[in-house]
Amino acid sequence: MPADQMREITLAKTPEGKLDVADFAPRTVPVPTPGDGEVLIRVLYISIDAANRAWMQGRTYREQVLPGTRMAGGAIGEVVASNDPAFAVGDIVEADTGWCEYAALPGKLLEKRTPRGPLTHLLSILGITGKTAYFGLLHIGKPKAGETVVVSAAAGAVGSVVGQLAKAAGARVVGIAGSADKCAWLVNDLGFDAAINYRDENVMKAVKREAPDGVDVFFDNVGGDVFEGVLFRMNTHGRIVCCGAVSQYDTDTPSHGPRGVPGLIVTKRLKVEGFIVMDFFDQSPQAEAELAGMVAQGKIKVAEDITEGIESAPAALVGLLNGDNVGKRMVHVADRTN
Repeated sequence: MPADQMREITLAKTPEGKLDVADFAPRTVPVPTPGDGEVLIRVLYISIDAANRAWMQGRTYREQVLPGTRMAGGAIGEVVASNDPAFAVGDIVEADTGWCEYAALPGKLLEKRTPRGPLTHLLSILGITGKTAYFGLLHIGKPKAGETVVVSAAAGAVGSVVGQLAKAAGARVVGIAGSADKCAWLVNDLGFDAAINYRDENVMKAVKREAPDGVDVFFDNVGGDVFEGVLFRMNTHGRIVCCGAVSQYDTDTPSHGPRGVPGLIVTKRLKVEGFIVMDFFDQSPQAEAELAGMVAQGKIKVAEDITEGIESAPAALVGLLNGDNVGKRMVHVADRTN
């Protein structure tokens, strides 16, 4: 490919029902030239998140991704040209570049990042993934030593960190995942106290078995039937952290709302709170420092699931929505040059 050309992935059509790789289309376009106050970024790693799917269906906390446009997504990149004095060639930055090999963006939309260990950690444990787990669990769930914490999508990017943070706080931790292998990994490798395969057994009955004293904190990434199954096992004054609803993203026929709402919420005086990580942006440096320290101390194991080449991004997202990943999924686009 000529040096002045790059590849990007566009959304070919708004998906109906389950996402398919055919809903995307690659194209070759000129490498952009940065304008006044802009920075040209060479994309190194693209973050693959369940939220990518929600962005295709309508406006959320960001504008909808429309057919014919570049697929949106966060990334870690290297500055290769800069018209903003705050950024120099070779700087590592985080930005919403979309699925592409190069992006020109205003400097005000970039966050300069300092690597601590592998670059990939800037998207996993030290990125939005780790900070989502940190703020959601510790600032909203607020687990106490001896309490029981249940985590759905526990083998995923956020859930795997949530469970380890809860263990570090002295809680009993029960993970919910979608295969026997994932459940074994949660217990044997990450130190969860128990794990439930929601595909093989009734969640409500399994939670009763694995959390006989009830659930104090539920960190939910899934919604739907899993949410309902745990809701009925919540203790009085329990806290439910609503991080996502991945079970509802990849379908045009969302399931019914969970039973027990609002009845159980009222009678058990439950706290149910949703959030996005940007709510805590001003506290990011503290979170990053603490997470890095826990990794260094061996209190958190970092799980990353990396696919190769920008062309793999559509299949990477489809696979994530099907539950194929273990840990944080991302796409390796290029290596750092400096």
